[in-house]
Amino acid sequence: MTRDNFVSPAALAAELGAPDLGVIDASWHLPSTGRSGAAEFRLGHIPGAAFFDIDVIADASTGLPHMLPDAKPFAAAMTALGLGDGMRFVVYDSLGLFAAARVWWTLRAFGAEDVKILDGGLPQWLAENRPIERGESRRAPRPFTPKPVPGFVASLDDVRQVLARGSAQVVDARSAERFEGRAAEPRPGLRSGHIPGSLNLPFSEVVESGRLKRGAALAAAIAARGVDLARPVLTTCGSGVTAAILALAIEEAGGRIAGLYDGSWTEWGSRADLPIAVGPAAAS
Repeated sequence: MTRDNFVSPAALAAELGAPDLGVIDASWHLPSTGRSGAAEFRLGHIPGAAFFDIDVIADASTGLPHMLPDAKPFAAAMTALGLGDGMRFVVYDSLGLFAAARVWWTLRAFGAEDVKILDGGLPQWLAENRPIERGESRRAPRPFTPKPVPGFVASLDDVRQVLARGSAQVVDARSAERFEGRAAEPRPGLRSGHIPGSLNLPFSEVVESGRLKRGAALAAAIAARGVDLARPVLTTCGSGVTAAILALAIEEAGGRIAGLYDGSWTEWGSRADLPIAVGPAAAS
């Protein structure tokens, strides 16, 4: 059964200002772009929104980028943003559908029950000439009680066990060039290739014009890469961001997520003791 994971700009506009509504700007950009989500938020965001910085609300102790934080610091960050208990959340980003999926996944991992993504994100909001405001967020603090949900976060050991047992498909959201080892990784020190036994479903193949594909088009994109929706899926990518887009896509298509590998290729590809594969995914 699919979830109702999206809300339209019109529906969000009608709810703006509701005391139980938390609007979250999750905009994040690859370092190579030179763009700053925080700076762009100050220049213009949906009225009443809070900015969720995935590089700040993260576990910095691992040395890996934007890893999911522990429950206590996450609760403190949410409280400070005015995103607390009893609220409904709508997440968006400036690219249409990118880091919003990561924050959607993060909130659900900590037990938030009503989390939706703005369909088309900020680009669609602006295309419909809807209002924006400038400056910092001005939300009052509101306590957030984390309730971590088992199974949302997959560790390196979880991935190895899944592959050894064949209990789920491991699906990588990176481009085919990176997955097959034909393109260098954007982060220094990482080997090229993929986790042996994993499949490749580039996130760009399930997103079109800043929106997730739906219905038959989404199912076809998933099937074309050999992913079986009748079997559980564990998602991975470069650093845990676009893996969340695949989790969203699999769920929307009626599949079941067996976890998101938070360390992703940044962890696996940096470990000389772990095997890698190159070339197209092996037939299952």
